[in-house]
Amino acid sequence: MIKSKEEIVAMLLAGGRGSRLRELTRKMAKPAIYFGGKYRLIDFTLSNCSNSGINTVGVLTQYNPLELNYHIGIGSDWHIHRPNGTVTILPPYAGLGGGRWYRGTANAIYENIDFVDRYEPEYVLILSGDHVYKMNYYSLLEYHKKKKSLVTVAATRVPWQETSRFGIMNIDKNNRIYEFQEKRKDATSNLASMGVYIFNWNVLKKYLIEDEKNSNSSNDFGKDIIPKVLEDRLDMFAYEFKGYWRDVGTVESLWQANMDLLKENSELNLYDNSWKVYSKYLIYPPHYVGETGNVKSTILSEGCIIHGEVQNSVLSPEVYIGKNSKVIDSVVMPNVIIKENVTLERVIVMENTVVKSGTRINNRNNKILIINGSLKGL
Repeated sequence: MIKSKEEIVAMLLAGGRGSRLRELTRKMAKPAIYFGGKYRLIDFTLSNCSNSGINTVGVLTQYNPLELNYHIGIGSDWHIHRPNGTVTILPPYAGLGGGRWYRGTANAIYENIDFVDRYEPEYVLILSGDHVYKMNYYSLLEYHKKKKSLVTVAATRVPWQETSRFGIMNIDKNNRIYEFQEKRKDATSNLASMGVYIFNWNVLKKYLIEDEKNSNSSNDFGKDIIPKVLEDRLDMFAYEFKGYWRDVGTVESLWQANMDLLKENSELNLYDNSWKVYSKYLIYPPHYVGETGNVKSTILSEGCIIHGEVQNSVLSPEVYIGKNSKVIDSVVMPNVIIKENVTLERVIVMENTVVKSGTRINNRNNKILIINGSLKGL
């Protein structure tokens, strides 16, 4: 085996189904979902790795991986495919014991211990491929070193009503974690794990092997590995992240994160050249707004043709909007045709959908509707 020494290796968990996103993940993994017009969710984590100078990234795929695998390729669009680094797709595989799915986030890393060992890293960075944020992982590593931490958990404050969706931590004045509560309704803190961890590799490897031997384990970082580290009283610290971060695990949170991009002073600045968000480069013609077209407060991607009215919306590439049609407070994914005399409000339109003339959806509810071509009247 040819080895290549790296100080840190990133392992990006990208196999999630995302069942709460309903039809959006019927045919693709959650990290492959379109976001912000020209991006997919996984672009943010991969771009963070690139901008942070992390050269070696293993992407662990599982559920409906075809679209995701094609999107990532060898990582060249994120400038990670270089002489001293690469992106490697790591699906479940059949070993001597036969093939099986990854049983949990910890098991996924355990099954790829040989991949990590190939680079002889001192540290391993564990990431999720379905969160929207911009973070300098090098700063996280420096904090980990400064604290002489064995495990560091990136954390952010979330609204109290959402604490049951996350692993919640209590910390002392030095940011040492002394309590970890996994998705409980009676949380005593609102400091949530971001699903971003740095481990000393020798420590993580030991815990992964022990966890695999435990037949009662669910093989999960939040449910098993972190609580066991806490039980053993190892030096584990929280790194409190102050920037924009969203776990877009529901249709409503995905829609809201897209709407956040439309604010004049959006916390998630896509136009910051010092920290670019990269994506797979595809060639489209310029967008076109016709004589009857009217576009306000909208992200308008390449290849769009607009003859109607668009307000406060996010349009992916190659969206067509016909005359006398209105799209308001909505997210439209690629290759959608919205014909004449249509009104859509507070919806997400899935890719390749054709919305027939005369369709009216004036959604004023908190629940965001998904339009996928099977809705009556489309």
